[in-house]
Amino acid sequence: MLLIECPYCGPRPELEFAYGGQAHIARPADPSKASDQEWLEFLYLRDNTRGLFAERWRHARGCGRFFNAIRDTTTDHFVVTYKAGEARPAPTAGGAR
Repeated sequence: MLLIECPYCGPRPELEFAYGGQAHIARPADPSKASDQEWLEFLYLRDNTRGLFAERWRHARGCGRFFNAIRDTTTDHFVVTYKAGEARPAPTAGGAR
């Protein structure tokens, strides 16, 4: 079983977590003036990176909080987890996004 390190609760089994998509997606600065293309990009278009990738996760069956993680999509290895709202850790070898 895969253990995921919740930055609030510590390591827990993967069954307690829910994937929340790509991390660090910025909402349009002025939503009322955003074009259809800007909304399309915000709502639907995501990177599909092989290797290190920044993701949002939720500890659904634990504290219920969202957090971010850098995960290697080729090995399923979590490199680092960090609280939502914190700056993304500096990129490491392999180019974390």
